[in-house]
Amino acid sequence: MKIKIVNLSKHDLPKYETSASAGMDLRANIEVPVRIKPMERILVPTGLYIELPVGYEAQVRPRSGLALKKGITVLNSPGTIDADYRGEIRVILINLSTNVFEITNGDRIAQMVITSHVQAKWDEVEVLTETTRGAGGFGHTGGK
Repeated sequence: MKIKIVNLSKHDLPKYETSASAGMDLRANIEVPVRIKPMERILVPTGLYIELPVGYEAQVRPRSGLALKKGITVLNSPGTIDADYRGEIRVILINLSTNVFEITNGDRIAQMVITSHVQAKWDEVEVLTETTRGAGGFGHTGGK
């Protein structure tokens, strides 16, 4: 699939790092380093603008290494970029660690996954079909 992209950053286009990768890394496009204090959230620009086909979205997700090693994650994970959005892709990061974390220009801060979706049409009814599970949830099917 080809997706139109405008790159106003100082970096190469996002790319898949392996032949089986689902996500492409997004890089910070900032003039000066930014420090994120513990429990602080910031909006980081990427300099990228995309035009997705209708029926597709881009999901912005955390990078597992940053989350595990540094406590840095995407706050609204996954963040959704809709097909009709034409603004800059920016990433909401939060520092869940106890240490200040510095982001510099070009740092890989998140990953982006392109995926298809459908729009639901509601069929309002009085009663739902019965199942074995019923209304059980939040660990209902887990082991004891």
